[in-house]
Amino acid sequence: MPADRWGERLIRRLGLWSAVAVLVGSTIGSGIFRTPAGVAQRIDDVPLFLLAWILGAVVVLCGALTYSELAAAFPRSGGVYVFVRESFGPLPAFLFAWAELWIIRPGAFGAIGITASAYTLRTIGADPATIAAAIGPIHIRAEQLLGAGFILLVGTVNYFGIHRGAVLQNLSTAFKVGALALLVVVGFTLGKPSEPMAGGIFAQRAAVGLSPFLLAMVAILWAYDGWADLAFVGGEVLRPQKTLPRALLIGTSIVVVLYLAANLVYLYLIPIEQMKNAELVAADVAQLVIGPAGVVVVSAAIAVSTFGTLNGSMMTAPRIFFAAAEDGLFPQAIARVDARNHAPTGAIVLMTVMGMIFILIRTFTALADQFIIGIWPFYALAVAGVFVLRRTRPRLERPYRTWGYPVVPLVFLMGALFLLGNYLVSETGAFAIDIGIILTGIPAYMIWRRVHRA
Repeated sequence: MPADRWGERLIRRLGLWSAVAVLVGSTIGSGIFRTPAGVAQRIDDVPLFLLAWILGAVVVLCGALTYSELAAAFPRSGGVYVFVRESFGPLPAFLFAWAELWIIRPGAFGAIGITASAYTLRTIGADPATIAAAIGPIHIRAEQLLGAGFILLVGTVNYFGIHRGAVLQNLSTAFKVGALALLVVVGFTLGKPSEPMAGGIFAQRAAVGLSPFLLAMVAILWAYDGWADLAFVGGEVLRPQKTLPRALLIGTSIVVVLYLAANLVYLYLIPIEQMKNAELVAADVAQLVIGPAGVVVVSAAIAVSTFGTLNGSMMTAPRIFFAAAEDGLFPQAIARVDARNHAPTGAIVLMTVMGMIFILIRTFTALADQFIIGIWPFYALAVAGVFVLRRTRPRLERPYRTWGYPVVPLVFLMGALFLLGNYLVSETGAFAIDIGIILTGIPAYMIWRRVHRA
């Protein structure tokens, strides 16, 4: 089909609230249900604990404000890929797509899929760690096998059009937002603290070092991640120059409010010392409010929540490879658009297969870590692109201009620098391997361009 005035071949079908659902649904997974316990282990001072979550919120809000300018100027499929290409050229953009192919997206699919399947199995009373199959030396657990099935399911739904994926996303997002909001309201109105807290929750103080604080920020930014995914489907959003900035700001604000409210209710009902050992702190809170059934209810909520996040990732990620193939940087088969469903089916099949392979051979921790290391350098590069484009293309149509420029993008860049610096120090080997894989894209790019020209 012919391209629109921005050069987009996909059909624009997503309205404002569907776009908000993509962002919120892609962000709220298992993080807010599980991450607070890990943060409490490093920050056992309540005011500093809350400050860390607020700082994380500031960083992602600064990212959303900056991406709003880029998304409104370039409302195309591909998001970060397009922003990097327009700012720095085709090679850095190709490296982003290369990293998405081998590190970022299969890792995200695997980590989210394992979480969704593990909590589904727990809800029905099955052991997620049960060995379900073996392929030579590789033993496949039940959570990996069911997770691969979930990836296949969301891939199939999205194969038949983003409008079908959007229905699933809207339903799962409404459920997860409702469940989290209900947990907060019921916790404050009906819940009673598990033990008395002398002086109130803010009187729980402790000494916290800078290094543990920064390491906790890594986990917090992981929980907030997903706010940038909406830009990947920018080519399928209606009235994009108005809708994309609004959806980015509304969706990110909803996530921030829910996360801060959830952490407040956790601290209201459970002392921070007790929270350290509560792997699933939301289940402990639900148990205090509604009894033993609370654990089952929260497990089911996490299963649905992470399944919705998996669907959001399948809605957004294939558009990166579709955009790269449109530019001739990937095989043309990946740029295939189905004539009836108007979906980039070649890219969806690619992501479905890659996600299923990775989830069957990697652990949750390895998958989650490789996602963080891979994606944040490119988040930072895209935000830096605002400075480049303001200088090199001053007459570019900008329906929205970043509020607080240049401070807002600089705050985001500082947050990205802290996160990557901590990973470099704490996970040096994994960091080096993933950066090495990304850099292999340079010879791959040169070889592909030579073959493509020939």
